[in-house]
Amino acid sequence: MRLLVINPNATASMTEKIAIAARAAVPAGVEVTALTNHAGPASIQGPADGLAATAGLLDLLRGAQADAIVIACFDDTALAEARALANVPVVGLCEAACHAAMMLGKGYSIVTTLSVSVPVIAENLQAYGLATSCLRIRASEVPVLDLEREGSAAEAKISAEIGRAVSEDHAQAIVLGCAGMADLARRLSDAHGLVVIDGVAAACGMAVVLAGLTAKS
Repeated sequence: MRLLVINPNATASMTEKIAIAARAAVPAGVEVTALTNHAGPASIQGPADGLAATAGLLDLLRGAQADAIVIACFDDTALAEARALANVPVVGLCEAACHAAMMLGKGYSIVTTLSVSVPVIAENLQAYGLATSCLRIRASEVPVLDLEREGSAAEAKISAEIGRAVSEDHAQAIVLGCAGMADLARRLSDAHGLVVIDGVAAACGMAVVLAGLTAKS
């Protein structure tokens, strides 16, 4: 089985991080290819960046030889357009991660990067019919590229926001609202003693299942 994971932004270090998380999330024998959208912005923070990423993302998808595709941005950038273009399952991080939290029976909050991303995520949840399942979408006010910068305070800020989600929202689970947080899920889960869901892992796992369900005999 071949899984294509597309990073809609142009930051190659984030693609490498996403690829590691993707390969850890899928069974042995699944071939993971991770691509960077070099025509996109350096990071996706809000609707303008998502729009700027769309053309390059769709170019990477055209003619892709894959059994399933993951769009590795929590804004689910161009997800509807990608599904219309592809002839295989296409999965977005937000939709997959929030469904995973619901299926675990956990009341969850989303912890994302900047406030500018909150309306995008809220609009997506509404479109997916998931708006009432999420307790709150919380911005940690961490710029996306700080997640790539060694020595930044990104993890500490995200951890503090998770603490507030637990105390204020009574969250039983946290969904991490950025692909660049993929390497933090295990440490944050251990630190707070609750389920922390990485969207990359959730989306890749679901993509493999969907590919199996739709495979032609």
